[in-house]
Amino acid sequence: IYNFRAVRDRLEKKGHSLKTQGDTEVLAHLAEDCEPIDVAAHLDGMFAFAIWDDARRRLVLGRDRFGKKPLFYYAGERCLVFGSEIKAVLAHPSVPRSLNTEAIPAYLAFGYVPTPGTFFAGIRSLPPGCVLTFDRDGALSVQSYWSLETLPQRSPLDRFTPDEAAGKVRTGLRAAVEKRLVADVPVGAFLSGGIDSSAVVATMADLVTGPVPTFTIGFEDEDGFDERPYARLVANRFGTDHMEFVVKPNAIDLVERLVWHHDQPFGDSSAIPTFLLSELTRGHVTVALCGDGGDEVFAGYERFAGALALRQYRRIPQSLRKGINTAVKQVPDALWHQRGRTIKRFVAQSERDPVDAFREWVSYVPEDLREALLPSASGWGSEDYRRVWGRFAEAPVLDRLQLLTIATYLLDDLLPKVDRMSMAHGLEVRSPLLDPHLAGLAFALPPRARIRGLSGKWILKRAMAGILPAEILHRRKRGFGVPLDRWFRRDLHSYVRSTLGSPTARIRAHVNGEALDRVLQEHASGSRNHGQALWTLLTLEIFLARGDFS
Repeated sequence: IYNFRAVRDRLEKKGHSLKTQGDTEVLAHLAEDCEPIDVAAHLDGMFAFAIWDDARRRLVLGRDRFGKKPLFYYAGERCLVFGSEIKAVLAHPSVPRSLNTEAIPAYLAFGYVPTPGTFFAGIRSLPPGCVLTFDRDGALSVQSYWSLETLPQRSPLDRFTPDEAAGKVRTGLRAAVEKRLVADVPVGAFLSGGIDSSAVVATMADLVTGPVPTFTIGFEDEDGFDERPYARLVANRFGTDHMEFVVKPNAIDLVERLVWHHDQPFGDSSAIPTFLLSELTRGHVTVALCGDGGDEVFAGYERFAGALALRQYRRIPQSLRKGINTAVKQVPDALWHQRGRTIKRFVAQSERDPVDAFREWVSYVPEDLREALLPSASGWGSEDYRRVWGRFAEAPVLDRLQLLTIATYLLDDLLPKVDRMSMAHGLEVRSPLLDPHLAGLAFALPPRARIRGLSGKWILKRAMAGILPAEILHRRKRGFGVPLDRWFRRDLHSYVRSTLGSPTARIRAHVNGEALDRVLQEHASGSRNHGQALWTLLTLEIFLARGDFS
């Protein structure tokens, strides 16, 4: 809780006597003074808390605004079981171990189960920015104390010059980093060489004495996934104490450990390098700052620019679009470089509803494969997207796309990945770019301050101009990817074939076996790249094979 000292001072002025110097005790005293919803509203930080109010005979659970920290619960007839991990909830004898088969279609689409659902029937995730109250009569209520609707509000920033707005962003970033440096243990930073983590490291270097410990993960590959040279460039610029780690294909041996830590299948393969990066970092520091949230808050994803461009593309006569789409589809995946694959995905969605097109843009298993694997499924999670999309109907299109991403991909993919993989090693990771004040500052700016043409993070780049190397400011956006296509075609071909191709694979009870075999064959032959889809299916198989169901 980053503002615990300010909260503590207010409580003491009201007559409270606190006995410790840490951030936890303020919760108990706040609970004496406030209604449950106001306890969480007073806090600035990343947290999941439980408060037992003995006088009122009620339990209060709360989760931070963006959902950085997890909180799961099961509501039975006469009990409420809760914990920060699903395995903790399952440890209670009253909680059934029942597979939620309805989660599988959404999982194949997104690589996760959208909040509040899980892969276990009856176990739910408390939504971010919410408190849950469970009283003596067994009544359960969930209330929101903060929501994303508060973010897209225009302000005088709309009238600032670009340099004035950039100065505001620099000041906001500095404040966000500074509050996250407060710790009684060593603090370092993840450094990928992208603009987000580089901006955080640059700000840290200006705030601390001595070199900042920085940590980078990379690959020895020919696929363009290795970002170590860019990270070194930033490390040299700011004189950090820099360390690197190289991921090799045998890291796939970690898959069972990763599923265990997530408690569910998890389709994002970058959990592998995140796990190893956290292990490396924890050997030197206890707290690390990261650049997570920069793409969501400052509009860095190509799909944002792509969705905006899609609106322009649809103005081309339909007959011409049809010819372009047909020509692009005929080019095999293997012949495209990364930018080309982006174009192919772009034109493939050009005739669809914007929400469905955006969902497909982020899907880990393409639609044609999903329909072959689960021919009786429908929706594919579109109802979740439409519900969130509808919440922001009055906002500009770019705001809606960003808020949709924050409420789905950030909440259920990026944040759980970093939290589970870092906490597996006892490492606390803090995200300055997800500071609510800084996020509010970014959304107070007009959309043109975030995206210009096909270039995202325009105002963040402006804010860091002259501070970060030009190579970092102007390099193309890269995800924290893994060379799965090559790994599953070469080094790990036998492993994935024996695991998913086995007639006894548990996943075959839930998907079409012939379609699964076709995915394996197409990838092995090189006719299509299914690396990400295979990883998604592989983690589902590992989860099912554990057999933790009654």
